[in-house]
Amino acid sequence: MSLDWLGVMPFIIFAVLFLIWPTIYLVAGAFQDNEGNLTLANIANLFQPSIMDAYWISIKISFASALLGALIGFCIAAAITLGGLPGWIRSPLMTFSGVASNFAGVPLAFAFLATLGRTGLVTSFLFNVFGFNLYAHGFNLLSFWGLTITYLYFQIPLMILIITPALDGLKREWKEAALILGATGPQYWRMVAFPILWPALLGTILLLFANSFGAIATAYALTGSSLSIVPIVLFAQIRGDVLQDPHLGYALAFGMIVITGVSNAIYIWMRARSEKWLK
Repeated sequence: MSLDWLGVMPFIIFAVLFLIWPTIYLVAGAFQDNEGNLTLANIANLFQPSIMDAYWISIKISFASALLGALIGFCIAAAITLGGLPGWIRSPLMTFSGVASNFAGVPLAFAFLATLGRTGLVTSFLFNVFGFNLYAHGFNLLSFWGLTITYLYFQIPLMILIITPALDGLKREWKEAALILGATGPQYWRMVAFPILWPALLGTILLLFANSFGAIATAYALTGSSLSIVPIVLFAQIRGDVLQDPHLGYALAFGMIVITGVSNAIYIWMRARSEKWLK
């Protein structure tokens, strides 16, 4: 065997043990009963109203955080690549984005509780300085919008990291040619830039959707069982609650794999289309 393969063996072993094999195990378990017999009952149970509601809440949270993260991240990325901001801002912002896009789980949940919780820093500041009670006006961190805002912490940086190379790929000659032909700035973006960036934008939104759809540690640490999204329902079934059914948990995981797999597949396809224009 070539020595070159030895360099990638740790990655291959890691991928097989912690990605490929668990996925195969979950998919197989979704089509088995407690005795190991083949069955479609677990898949049929996914259509229970409570489970469908959990999927729907997860989809809405993922869609909202993906759209907001894409919009805010795109504006920031456009400002540092095409705007008139000083060049030194880009390097620290990209470094921060690389760190923040991977900051999740219990530390992120604690950070938001300490900031926007009922006795959090921002909540207390608004009440003590301006007399504004954030929670009395309907805000609740342990809710749909609270979890969505929390997800934005890693969604926005991920959008910046992914869309910045696409914005860098916009050739200056395209804008100059459009302006020479009489186009205004908004017309250039509407007729030239956005059609070229559209596959990358839509693909990145799908990637952000998949990224938040499978997040469990942050949601569980922040909301516990107060918000029934799919990862938390799955965790309860696998870990063991009053209605423990591990094979139903496997079926829930299978449904998540299908949804995130489709999202990532469309992202890869649209990313490839976008790169043809940006080369």
